[in-house]
Amino acid sequence: MVSERFLFVSADAALITDLAWQVHREGHDVKYYIESESDREIGDGFVPKTDDWRDEVEWADVIIFDDIWVGSDVGTGQLAAELREEGHAVVGGTPNTDRLEEDRGYAMDVLEEHGVNTVEHHVFHDFDAGIQHVQEHPAPYVIKPLGEVQNVKRLLYVGNEDDGSDVVDVLRAYKKAWGHRMKGFQLQRKVEGVEIAICGFFNGDRFIDQVNFNFEHKKLFPGNIGPSTGEMGTSMFWAGQNKLFKETFSKLEDWLANEGYVGSIDINCIVNETGIYPLEFTPRFGYPTIALQEESIESSTGEFFHDLAHGTDPELEVHNGYQIGVRIVLPPFPFDDEQTYDENSRNAAVVFETESRDGIHLEDAKKVDGQWRAAGDNGMPIVVTGTGDTMQAAREQAYDRIDDIVMPNMYYRDDIGERWTSGEGDRLQAWGYLGPGDP
Repeated sequence: MVSERFLFVSADAALITDLAWQVHREGHDVKYYIESESDREIGDGFVPKTDDWRDEVEWADVIIFDDIWVGSDVGTGQLAAELREEGHAVVGGTPNTDRLEEDRGYAMDVLEEHGVNTVEHHVFHDFDAGIQHVQEHPAPYVIKPLGEVQNVKRLLYVGNEDDGSDVVDVLRAYKKAWGHRMKGFQLQRKVEGVEIAICGFFNGDRFIDQVNFNFEHKKLFPGNIGPSTGEMGTSMFWAGQNKLFKETFSKLEDWLANEGYVGSIDINCIVNETGIYPLEFTPRFGYPTIALQEESIESSTGEFFHDLAHGTDPELEVHNGYQIGVRIVLPPFPFDDEQTYDENSRNAAVVFETESRDGIHLEDAKKVDGQWRAAGDNGMPIVVTGTGDTMQAAREQAYDRIDDIVMPNMYYRDDIGERWTSGEGDRLQAWGYLGPGDP
């Protein structure tokens, strides 16, 4: 194996630590930059760091950005595009692909322009106008904030009432509490069905053959109740370019090639017996999705991203089965309360009752004198994964591994993957969305 030089860049919060650690463990040279001062200890003891990523650009064979944000502004797509113009191999977006996530109305326009079916949606920059729309067109809606405030995950609201009255109440509350920050929001008509994310890897010219299909679990508590979080866990499998892919990303391939996009891009959808309804893009890595994808990649992760960044066809071997990942969190996640974090979680020890670290992935963690500890301020130290020939087998492996971890005050969802085994897989098969050879 040829050792390559990888520069990982977190231009805001530290998100890509585990991928940097994986590539480093494979024998490649790694340097990791973290912009956020409160996150800079994340990854200490696991990966080499740098204090100035721009000083390392000429050193690097591959530069990898982890998100679209530069501080509180969208901007890594612009940085990546400029670096590509200079001749560097970059995993990252473009200004327009960044906009897919930041501006949900623009994202829907791109889908519609390329013949992809969409749900009814409307963008508002005035709360009263949104309220009036719901009152004049009563139905259940989903409220999705726009701009930087969309990172406050608990603000996403899925309506339940047929007359939209609960959505009206929530918008009135948001106007009072968040009107100074929430500069706009999208209302999407709620669609019933199976929620599934289609994730492709794009090399600047086309998608690779393997497609990742994943199922997010965003609510804090089992049973999908409680506040929304960034993610509490994910179940997934890999398959070919089936109907789900062909009705969505296949139609966007030329647009992405024209942009020169490189990396992971995800489109979250609701599907039912009548169609596929895209909801939103993630034009970057997903978290903790990337940790689970790493677990299921059986070939070299570093070589895969090196080839992807250089526009070649990567050789990718993946686990032919099912995978789940469970995020292990600490108080006060998903909320911000410095006193609670200081009293219960800061520098918390992660104790393993076995020597094996199989399936254990980093989020906000550091290593001090050989001891794993929680790092940063977010209370998301690790992700635990499992794989298996069935979703149930993957669940059993992951939760058996969690049983061997001791961390005071830790909590997690114990139902990751159950949606598939309780009927979602059968429904997708019955509707014809998973073709021959797919799980």
